[in-house]
Amino acid sequence: MADESIKVDAVLDAIAALPGVTAARRELGELVVEVARSDAYALFTRFRDEFAFAQVMDICGVDFPERAARFDIVYNLLSVTRNERIRVLVQVGDSDSLATVSTLWPSATWWEREIWDLFGVPFDGLADHRRILTDYGFEGHPLRKDFPLTGYVEVHYDDEQKAVVYDKVRLTQEFRNFDFLSPWEGMTTLPGDEKARGDRK
Repeated sequence: MADESIKVDAVLDAIAALPGVTAARRELGELVVEVARSDAYALFTRFRDEFAFAQVMDICGVDFPERAARFDIVYNLLSVTRNERIRVLVQVGDSDSLATVSTLWPSATWWEREIWDLFGVPFDGLADHRRILTDYGFEGHPLRKDFPLTGYVEVHYDDEQKAVVYDKVRLTQEFRNFDFLSPWEGMTTLPGDEKARGDRK
């Protein structure tokens, strides 16, 4: 057991010493590494080749609009040979792009397309920047925290035009002044309550 913990700490120390790593720590037993955007691709290559993180399990994004580098792009990598995971965080600004890792892990293409679609973070070298979850004519990126909850357009079928049409979002008055009470909370007495109180005659 002691040898195993020494080996794990050696991996953490070796990764923390790499140029471009800004922070390295362990959270709930897993490695968490923050890297500089400019050094990310070179570090991912080293993580794969030198540290045996041969699989990318997931890539996702988080939006922090109050920061200058508002997005965290989070890569979850797996080393099957060592049965270990690493979470790599890269901070990206609103107008910045990030080097694609699809040349290292071809399956990353789908997740990078998803991040482009939902957050608007472009990836340099990504062959396919088509939207993957939203519609072709969709405006904006819906997982940005400044994106309106109602969206910008609504889609519906128009009987007169016999086609699917896009219109600007129109909220009816009842939705604007919704009181958030369910019908059950608004009712003070229910049919049959008189039986429970003994009001029967």
